[in-house]
Amino acid sequence: MLLSPLDLAALVVFLLVWLAYEPLLKAAAWGKGAINTDMTVIRLAWMKNMAGRENKFMDGQLFGHVLNSASFFASSNLILIAGAASVLFGGESTFRSASSLVVIKTSTRILFEFQIALVLIALARGLLDFIWAIRQMNYCIAVVGAAPDTEDQAFKDRYGAAAAKLLNPALSAFNAGVRGYYFSLAAAAWLFGPIPFLVTTLGAVSLLIWRQRHSKAAGAIRDIRALLGG
Repeated sequence: MLLSPLDLAALVVFLLVWLAYEPLLKAAAWGKGAINTDMTVIRLAWMKNMAGRENKFMDGQLFGHVLNSASFFASSNLILIAGAASVLFGGESTFRSASSLVVIKTSTRILFEFQIALVLIALARGLLDFIWAIRQMNYCIAVVGAAPDTEDQAFKDRYGAAAAKLLNPALSAFNAGVRGYYFSLAAAAWLFGPIPFLVTTLGAVSLLIWRQRHSKAAGAIRDIRALLGG
C-alpha cells in the first residue's frame, strides 16, 4: 500500500485545509474582524483619495512597492520550485541520499516522490497567484494613470470604487501566494512522517487564522477601518 492510514489521513486533512482555507476565511470574515476584510475597506478609501488627488506620484510609488514585493516573492518561488523539481527528478541517487537521513521518514521511492510532488504543487499554486497578482497590479497602474482630473466628487467616488474592485483582487492574489509558503512548509513536513505533517498543517492554518483575527496588526487595521467609517 502506497500510503498508510495515518499518511492518508494527514494528506486528506492537508488538502481540505489547503483548498478550503480561503473560501472559509471569506465566509467567516464577512463583516468586520479579519485583516483581509478590513483591508478591502481601507483600499477603497485609498482609491477614492487617489481619484481626488491632483498629484498621484505617491500612489504610483506605492504601486511600485507592491509590484516589487510580488516580483521578489515570485522569483523566490521559482528558485524553490527549481530546487524541489531537481529533487523530484533526481532519480534513485536522490532517494537514497534522502533516505539515509535519520529524520526523513519515507518508506519507498514512490512515497518520497509523492511527498516532494506535493511540495512542488503547493509552490506552483503560489507562483500562479503571484503572477496573477502582478498582472492585476499592472492593470491598476493603468487605472491610476487614466484617472481624469475633474471636480465632480460623485465621479471621483465612483472611479475610486471601480479602481478598488480591481485592486482588492490583485492584493488578495498576492496574499494567496504568500499563504502558499505556509502550506508548502506544511507539505514538506510530510518528509518527517505523517504526525509532523498533520501537526504542521494544523499549526500553519492556526497561525494564519490567529494573524488574521487576533494579532496586533489585525487590531490596528480594525481600528483604522473604524476611523474611516467602514
